Amino acid sequence: MREVTLRVRHRGGPESEVSARHPEVTLNSVSSMTGTGTERKRIVEFQGPTADIESFLTEFRRADPVVSAEPISPVAGGHAYVALTVDTDGWEGIGERLADLGVHYRMGTTISGGIERWTVYLGDDDDLSALIRGLERGGNDVELARNVELAALNRSSKLPAAGILDGLTDRQREVLATAIATGYYDHGGGVGVENVAEELDLGSTTVWEHLSRAESTVMSALFDRFEEWGLPG
Repeated sequence: MREVTLRVRHRGGPESEVSARHPEVTLNSVSSMTGTGTERKRIVEFQGPTADIESFLTEFRRADPVVSAEPISPVAGGHAYVALTVDTDGWEGIGERLADLGVHYRMGTTISGGIERWTVYLGDDDDLSALIRGLERGGNDVELARNVELAALNRSSKLPAAGILDGLTDRQREVLATAIATGYYDHGGGVGVENVAEELDLGSTTVWEHLSRAESTVMSALFDRFEEWGLPG
């Protein structure tokens, strides 16, 4: 059995198409797809500058397949949970296509910059090339990101930090360290960007920009390390 990660530019998929025009916003699926008939529902976590999330939702609602996109948490602090309903009549999602191909895939797809990230599991007799050709129907672009034997995966219990913070500027390090110290990343702690800004005597927008860039740099470094170690990405 192999664990394979694919980056897919889903042509015609409303989430992927709108995401390509809003690279500051990242979508993470947090529920499975449900629904009857052609309508499918799921809950998605949005992350990014609040104004960009709102702009994304405004444009997304105008897409033909979209029935509704309603926040179920406040769109504030660069984060929101949104209930999406999409009419799949005449439009096929990547998940449905993988299911039709008989391929197991991991829940929790991430979409950023128009690219959907899918992790699938293939047996020894499964044809990876045929799978990619199947996903490329309709003009989709598919890139192989990782292909690892499950037996070869080394589940490390620790994640060394050396090198992960090297790409940060001094100011980004300061803002990130302050955010951590004030509890900004503590689940349910109630600490927002404004609190971090107050500690640093900076504007909230400035702090958000530094945090956003720092988080992007750190996450990219972590992903590179995951691929290097063969960990799931």
